[in-house]
Amino acid sequence: MGQTITQVDAFTNTPFAGNPAAVCVLSTPQDDRWMQNVAQEMNLSETAFLVRQNDGFNLRWFTPTVEVPLCGHATLASAHVLWSEGYLSQDKVARFYTKSGVLLAKLQDEWIKLDFPVNHSQETVAPRELKAALGVAYKSVFLNSFGYLVELKSEDLVRQVQPNFQILKTLPISEIIVTSLTNPDSQYDFVSRLFAPGLGIDEDPVTGATHCCLAPFWRDRLHKNELLAYQASSRGGVVKVYYDGGDRVFLSGQAVTVMRGELITA
Repeated sequence: MGQTITQVDAFTNTPFAGNPAAVCVLSTPQDDRWMQNVAQEMNLSETAFLVRQNDGFNLRWFTPTVEVPLCGHATLASAHVLWSEGYLSQDKVARFYTKSGVLLAKLQDEWIKLDFPVNHSQETVAPRELKAALGVAYKSVFLNSFGYLVELKSEDLVRQVQPNFQILKTLPISEIIVTSLTNPDSQYDFVSRLFAPGLGIDEDPVTGATHCCLAPFWRDRLHKNELLAYQASSRGGVVKVYYDGGDRVFLSGQAVTVMRGELITA
């Protein structure tokens, strides 16, 4: 019998929107090369691999080219698969052991709530190549362990920016978040996009982990603990954010299964 793999669209309740992730709940542990090969074969921004432990699951995330230390949408997709495919009762908290520590997920009113570490940003002087790569003027640039966080002047600029990915690949930082306040008539508090060509992802459709940086950034400016965010990629996705100034950020999203398959080769 082969290994089951499930494809889930995360941070959406509509198929073919949000951010697709592949989820593989392994019957036995596999080596890094095998997992990287599967992620390359799936060719999604992230493929998640889970191995059951006594009180939870070991969880790792791979892009088509590298393993990453944290991924929000593939964690949300993993929790969705555990509950929807019967690996875990829906009233149980999903506990994940990861390279970013213990992460928790629970189901609340058809939304999956993730408990992630906060990621603070410090203002920095960006290299000249960043402005050339983005092709738009920005208000300020910050740096965190995720990458550059670039505040643009308007939601329209965030939606319209078309980066030069070849220039972005030359930067010392692999990932660039662009963000702004929304237009006055929007239902959302802020918008963002993420570009990561150095990781094999020109643009990530919806990124949970970036909201660990965006939560404190926009809380400080809007003076609100609860925020509603929209990631304005071509697929688009919604993230509920709660941050009260502590060391954890709570991200909520929805998910929908779009495909189930079987890996028939080892």
